[in-house]
Amino acid sequence: MSISPYDAYRPPQEPRGKRRRKNRTPGGGAFRRGGGDGSREVPVVPEPEFTSYYGRPIVKAPPWDSKIASYLFLGGLAGGSALLSLGGYLTDRPALRRNGRLGALGAASLGTVALVADLGRPERFLHMMRTVKPTSPMSLGSWLLAGFATNAGVAAAIEVDRMTDERLPLGPLRPVLHALELPTSVASGVLGAPLAAYTAVLLGDTAVPTWHEMHAHLPFVFVSSASLASGGFALVTTPVAETGPARFFAVAGVAGELAAMHVMKGAMDPVSVEPLEQGKPGAWLTWSERLSVIGGAGVLLSGRRRWVAAASGLALMASSALTRWGVFWAGKESVKDPRYTVIPQRNRLEKRRAAGITDDSITTAG
Repeated sequence: MSISPYDAYRPPQEPRGKRRRKNRTPGGGAFRRGGGDGSREVPVVPEPEFTSYYGRPIVKAPPWDSKIASYLFLGGLAGGSALLSLGGYLTDRPALRRNGRLGALGAASLGTVALVADLGRPERFLHMMRTVKPTSPMSLGSWLLAGFATNAGVAAAIEVDRMTDERLPLGPLRPVLHALELPTSVASGVLGAPLAAYTAVLLGDTAVPTWHEMHAHLPFVFVSSASLASGGFALVTTPVAETGPARFFAVAGVAGELAAMHVMKGAMDPVSVEPLEQGKPGAWLTWSERLSVIGGAGVLLSGRRRWVAAASGLALMASSALTRWGVFWAGKESVKDPRYTVIPQRNRLEKRRAAGITDDSITTAG
């Protein structure tokens, strides 16, 4: 009996029995009914398993890591802080105005560093700004971040000049700088909301299964998350006498995030929701919800107690960070298993067929 390397691919067989001469064919051959040496025709294709070509992911995951996950949180914190600083400026709350401006610039600066570090070389960020592509969330986001950081930087420079009793060596530029206070405050406040939301559009615009399923509702989750993060930052850094807008921001953010997350999960395919509820992403999102509720309750019950307000603010900031990290890593996990790509596509196809849509390039009668 000859042995070939391909015999290793044959399925296991029963031991071979004795030959029966009466089963010989007229041509001299015989039926192999119990052969165990691989000489008879047997099915060599294994039972089908749910997998992809050579076990590789169907969708290629974006090469983003924890630096981008941190950028998601810092962008929301920066945008919300700019809005609060504008409110402090318009309502004559100097501490809230100052802390909001400094927090917006600090968060935007750290987020820019994280983004550039992920790109690998600083000049790549400048290359992203060579053109404006309205259909690309990444292109518009780069311009949005640059415009926001510029205006937030001018507003923060004015605060630093005030804090040092105008001792900065500005010379004749000081009147010009202070004249730009109102327009830069308004500009950074107006750009703050889209800065907090554009990263959600960026994630939803990819082919990553769980992120793509979220695309209609994720901006609401991220804006609410930015609201409670910036409100929490103001509660930590600002005296309670001036935290009225921050309290409103925090409570509205808690309610908005809980509601938006619930609606988003209900609208998603049940299979696509699994990465949000399993493993580390599921644990992070669970703790995010708990900290959000605890922080919101602390804001409502803290009254004039400074330490309670500060503790509630820290809980809210941690909640916002866990939300961004949970959503980010849930998407990364969904790429690894092909079922998160294929099953939702099949379910969407069946829904289109059930609705009678059978005459386009996506759906056929089947």
